Amino acid sequence: MHATLPLLAATEFPPLRRARLDTLQVNLGYKCNQSCLHCHVNAGPNRTEMMDGETIDLVVDVMKQRAIGTIDLTGGAPELNPHFRRLVQAVRAQGARVIDRCNLTILSEPGHEDLADFLAHERVDVVASLPCYSVANVDRQRGDGVFDRSIAGLQRLNALGYGQQGSGLVLNLVYNPQGASLPPSQQALRADYQRELGEHFGIVFNDLFTITNMPIQRFGSTLVSKGTFGSYMTLLKNAYRPENLDAVMCRSLVSIDWQGQVYDCDFNQMLGLPARLNGHARPHLRDLLVHDASGEAIVVADHCWGCTAGQGSSCGGALDA
Repeated sequence: MHATLPLLAATEFPPLRRARLDTLQVNLGYKCNQSCLHCHVNAGPNRTEMMDGETIDLVVDVMKQRAIGTIDLTGGAPELNPHFRRLVQAVRAQGARVIDRCNLTILSEPGHEDLADFLAHERVDVVASLPCYSVANVDRQRGDGVFDRSIAGLQRLNALGYGQQGSGLVLNLVYNPQGASLPPSQQALRADYQRELGEHFGIVFNDLFTITNMPIQRFGSTLVSKGTFGSYMTLLKNAYRPENLDAVMCRSLVSIDWQGQVYDCDFNQMLGLPARLNGHARPHLRDLLVHDASGEAIVVADHCWGCTAGQGSSCGGALDA
């Protein structure tokens, strides 16, 4: 795999500082039951990195100590971590909102057949990745049979109340472009998804998030192999909109890797660019127990143009939608 950090380190991206920290985004491990072409984590079935129980306990302590209102659980497939359910229950008991970034096929994996019921019981917000409403496009990006299993997962969640009006069970979908292009209008694409999934499969959901593909890890390496890395970076920079700076996700969250190291965002985590916290060059969760990350300078590099291009991009979708 081609390393992309050397191509991104030198940057003219504007300096940023974090505002108030209100979200802890936690990567529970890189193991996944899928291997997707666009994956910026390079996750897959053969990855072994997994957050241990001691670090899970630290996550719970930091959530309480810093009065953080939201925890955003990512992977890999975060549900494959053996401590996933214990963590969810602990932070829900504190009154925090829990987001599970679910690939949908995990709901039908052996040993996880009751996962959807658990998520509904704990009232976890589900952010479900579905890169297209076309079977051909999804299976091309994610593997044969993934589309049908994803649809079955969505129908299962709907049956439990997810996405249904008045249920309070939130189901949001995620769209990633198929290649080296910016996402289309989030509002227009949401309407397309609602129509196609509703008419053909009876599926409902609350919102659709469009997320720009970042030129790092598996996707970035593919760009390098195809000789299109430079043209993609030019696309991102030419689409820069300074008004998106106020809403980029790193201004309100920090990202935690499976070892408990602290980063300014999930993308920086994958590039190995640690955050800076009260003078610490490689801060850990333990440092968040005694130091607030609010107001700290954010580490930026050239991939940051992806979050500010066009309609903007974050883990919560477009910034101006």
